[in-house]
Amino acid sequence: MDILDRDRSVLVVIDLQGKLAQAVHESSTVLDSTRRLLQIAGLFEVPVILTEQYPEGLGPTEASIQDAFDALPGPKRKIAKTRFSCCGDEGFENALDELFAGTDEDRRQVVVAGIEAHVCVMQTALELASRGTQVYLAAECVSGRGRTFRKWALERMHQAGVVLTNHESAAFEWARDKDHPKFRDLNRLLREGQVGGEQDV
Repeated sequence: MDILDRDRSVLVVIDLQGKLAQAVHESSTVLDSTRRLLQIAGLFEVPVILTEQYPEGLGPTEASIQDAFDALPGPKRKIAKTRFSCCGDEGFENALDELFAGTDEDRRQVVVAGIEAHVCVMQTALELASRGTQVYLAAECVSGRGRTFRKWALERMHQAGVVLTNHESAAFEWARDKDHPKFRDLNRLLREGQVGGEQDV
C-alpha cells in the first residue's frame, strides 16, 4: 500500500448525522478528529465526499461537521443515500468518477471517516477494497454504538486490506515536506488541540 498522495486522494465522510453522531462510542473524539481531517483536506485541496444515510429519518449532518464541509475551498460533493454501503449508489459512484477523473482504480486512494463502523463504514470500505482501490481508515474518526462492534469492524476491514491510520498521519503524508507552502498552517491547526492519539477509542 502506498503512502497517501494528495493528488490522487479523496476523503469520504460517512453519515455523521443527528443524534446518532452524538450517541456513538467516544463521539466527541470522532467529531473533533473528523472536523480537523476536513480542515486538513481543505488545506491540501483534497476532494471530499460527504454522505447522509436516509436524512429524512436520521436527520442532517451534525452541525459542526456540516460547517467544516461548507467551508472547504476545494472540490466537494454531498450525497444522500439509502444503501448502507456508499458503493452502488449512483450519486456516490458519479462523484468518485468525477473527483478521480483520469485515475485508474488501483491508483485511487480513499480516506474514510464516519459512522457506523460495523455497518455503512465497513460495507463501503470492503467494497472499495474489493475493487482494488487503496482504502485508508482514519480510525479515531470512525465509531459506532459500542466499543465491541467498532473493534470487530476494524479487525475485519484490516484483514481485508484496509489500512488503519489517523488524521495526523494523513496530514503529514499529504504535506510530505516541511517546506510545503501549507505546512505552517497545518502545524498551527494540529497544535490547536491534540485529539485521538491519547483516547481509547
